[in-house]
Amino acid sequence: MNLTPELKTQIDGMSIMTLLSKIRFSPCGDPLFQDESGDYCMKRYAELRDKNPDEHVAASKTLGWEQ
Repeated sequence: MNLTPELKTQIDGMSIMTLLSKIRFSPCGDPLFQDESGDYCMKRYAELRDKNPDEHVAASKTLGWEQ
């Protein structure tokens, strides 16, 4: 998916919990994780994870692996 300014703003507004949830539970082939938008999502996720590792661990434990 092309990374439009609107989509970039939407991704930038997502919390680590929201991004991690989408990464774990979105169906395979979700357009959000394709092409430019996918690259940006994962970059943004890594930034948030590295900025506050404790928050990332807490979000991961809260979400688990089964939905």
